[in-house]
Amino acid sequence: SMSLTIPRGSIFGLLGPNGAGKTTLIRTTLGYLKPSGGSVAVMGFNAHTDSCSVRTVTSYLPAEAKLFRMMRGNEVLELFAALHPKGNLDRTRAIAQRLQLDYSRHVGLMSTGMRQKLAIACVLGIDSEVVILDEPTANLDPQVRGEVLQLVRETHQRGTTIIFSSHLLDEIDTLCDEAVVIHAGKVQRSININRLRQQYVIETLGQKLDASILPDGIALQPNNSDHDTAQTYRLTIDRMSLEEGIRFLQRHALSVKHVAPLDLRNEYASCFLS
Repeated sequence: SMSLTIPRGSIFGLLGPNGAGKTTLIRTTLGYLKPSGGSVAVMGFNAHTDSCSVRTVTSYLPAEAKLFRMMRGNEVLELFAALHPKGNLDRTRAIAQRLQLDYSRHVGLMSTGMRQKLAIACVLGIDSEVVILDEPTANLDPQVRGEVLQLVRETHQRGTTIIFSSHLLDEIDTLCDEAVVIHAGKVQRSININRLRQQYVIETLGQKLDASILPDGIALQPNNSDHDTAQTYRLTIDRMSLEEGIRFLQRHALSVKHVAPLDLRNEYASCFLS
């Protein structure tokens, strides 16, 4: 079971290993799967009892989008723009052109990357309130990845809520406001990514300090080092400057070995420390 609230108007990241439950969560949110307990609501609509209403306010890119192989790309764009009540064919075609997609080809003759571009254009071209993207940049080269992320930002700037599932930590780190780490069907940790950008990790050598003497702004965090005297502290710069934090640790006979901004990779890894 899990409890999760996604703020309206945010770019919200879903992280976790394969099989963690991210896609199951997405499918339950859209009403494709019935929850074994509890309920899911999207923009006020119950995902199980009113899934049709949920789909009128959402657009969804599955991790493995299936498209009609006998149709030409342009026919696929027209079909999806017509099917969704908030479809926008002009925007859909404009996105396909930005991705340099030749949509005159039959889908069956397109490469995997071309089909991914086609699916992205179909989904981001819709004027929906909520866009759900499951591994959207899979099978894309780095340059196209960057263009897709920019398209997501522009979609968000129109006031759209984005739910973004990815295995690539750098995508979540640079794009999202908040994220959750999901493991074994549960929310392992909620992460405020904007908050991470105000924090540093400081690796030290010396005896671990008692938590009671740590000032507001410095906290001891789990460490997977085999060295008994190696410790890692987290400093939040809106409470104490980096320089002040380092001086405090040094005054307590700790040797500062490494200082680095806290990033999502560090936070994600700490979720799985024993």
